[in-house]
Amino acid sequence: MSEFADKLIGWYEENKRDLPRRDTKDPYRIWISEIILQQTRVAQGYDYFVRFMKRFPDVFTLAEAEEDEVMKYWQGLGYYSRARNLHAAARSMAEAGGFPVVYQNVLALKGVGEYTAAAICSFAYDMPYAVVDGNVYRVLSRWMGIDAPIDSTQGKKLFAQVAQELMDKKRPAIYNQAIMDFGALQCTPSSPNCLFCPLSDSCLALAQGKVDILPVKQHKTKVTNRFFNYIYVRTGGYTFIRKRTGNDIWKNLYEPLLIETDTDLSENIEVFEQKLLDVLGKTPWHFLKPVKQGVKHVLSHRIIHANFYELVLPEDFGALEGYQRVAEEDLYKFAVSNLVSQFFSLILEPNNQIM
Repeated sequence: MSEFADKLIGWYEENKRDLPRRDTKDPYRIWISEIILQQTRVAQGYDYFVRFMKRFPDVFTLAEAEEDEVMKYWQGLGYYSRARNLHAAARSMAEAGGFPVVYQNVLALKGVGEYTAAAICSFAYDMPYAVVDGNVYRVLSRWMGIDAPIDSTQGKKLFAQVAQELMDKKRPAIYNQAIMDFGALQCTPSSPNCLFCPLSDSCLALAQGKVDILPVKQHKTKVTNRFFNYIYVRTGGYTFIRKRTGNDIWKNLYEPLLIETDTDLSENIEVFEQKLLDVLGKTPWHFLKPVKQGVKHVLSHRIIHANFYELVLPEDFGALEGYQRVAEEDLYKFAVSNLVSQFFSLILEPNNQIM
């Protein structure tokens, strides 16, 4: 075993995190844990993992569930394509008879990339596949002084090759967990603890004063602004929601009446009311009132600028095209985005109820 791997594993045995995937060889549990912890803090993801595993303890239970229920259990975690992919992969595995035991078959699962396949196969089956995530990029780029951009094709190939060469082939599970935890806790993005780092005597970035500039990224993500006007339509004890479809954010989650505009209309109520008339036609409304305006919701590639409204329609109002009529007390059954959940919590609190 190399000195590099030896020091990482020694550090890990004293400092490892308490993660859901630890102390198990069950590929299903490891898979669920890995998918949940993508883009999710450990403290938040752990509770979701416990609830998810209690309801869906194996791949067959998950495969048999309705997608709406799976999405509801995922509500609040964000990046909802993860839940859709989990469900689709579970159904394909159930048809095949269970969780695959070959790396290429694990990699072929929907929503599983090279990192997740390597994690599952090394943790569950002790296969010698090196994981390469953000933490690993950071540790390797600093320790070896590699300035190849981690988001370039050349850089990704280089880091994958280096990671595979350095890993301890005899103990792939503990090595992979060690290097990831080392990046998460010791070799952190900002203010890494270099003074007490077991690799400080051999770290090229530290020797060359490049810790703050490695790893290197070449591309900056373009962020777009979108303007959402959500309207809670109240008609007696009912309201209207729809399921989002198409290749857009929050696919297959539910939302109230939405009017998306090119600009913020919070200061131009006349224009907004005209757009509402275009949707409702000549339906008379009792009143329209703002609930909250100027809500900023930041996603990875988009910033949603939202305004929340409440609209009261006659109790005998029948249908709203494209939306389903549901009782207010049944709203909790539907999976919604964090933004819509925030809106519903405002509109349904006792002091916001229409008497």
